[in-house]
Amino acid sequence: MNHNELKKIVEAALMAVAKPLSVDNLLAMFGDDLKKPDRNEVRKVINELQEDYAGRGVELKEVASGFRFQVPADVAEWINRVFDEKPQRYSPALLETLAIIVYRQPVTRGEIEDIRGVGVSPNIIRTLLGREWIKVVGHRDVPGRPELLATTKQFLDYFNLKQLSELPPLSEIEDLEQVEPDLFDNPDQDTVIEIQPAQQQRPEEEPDAGMDDAIFEEGNVVPFSGQPNTS
Repeated sequence: MNHNELKKIVEAALMAVAKPLSVDNLLAMFGDDLKKPDRNEVRKVINELQEDYAGRGVELKEVASGFRFQVPADVAEWINRVFDEKPQRYSPALLETLAIIVYRQPVTRGEIEDIRGVGVSPNIIRTLLGREWIKVVGHRDVPGRPELLATTKQFLDYFNLKQLSELPPLSEIEDLEQVEPDLFDNPDQDTVIEIQPAQQQRPEEEPDAGMDDAIFEEGNVVPFSGQPNTS
């Protein structure tokens, strides 16, 4: 198999499959074929494809689970209008809970409640687990052995990240009031709980600077598979 043939196969696979593909995934296509390429060859054609698509209507992006073709962020606003399906909206309570897990992981539900100063609805945790944005990674060695929660590769993929170190510092994240208001219109009632102002935290808890302001938005990434980014 020559270089151009390999590049053509890799490009086709990345466009045809709706999920990110790792180098191992791509190598697996060739099975035990004697002409099977090695990892360096696959990475080389991926790098070439990234250069080929730079500045175009789609880009080849590396995220936590591998590589995928997607619409660049600077044109996603227009492409999102093609789809009848509206981006899913989440309550501020759910997004705050997710942000605490992201920046404090691994963390227990009780620790999340201590930081936020209010109880966490079980529906919020179920929603995040159902989206596969978080998972149980162990248990805290204290009475009751509460579950430890952490983010997943699916979380990183959804938010267009390769690794957690790419997340912005808390000091750079916008205040709740400055986030796109449409994100919170008509939230899913199963995920809503009352949100108290930060100054109403439990007296014994020190205010956690910036944590209650940590919010993520949906809808800034559109994959090239022709579907809204709801994976």
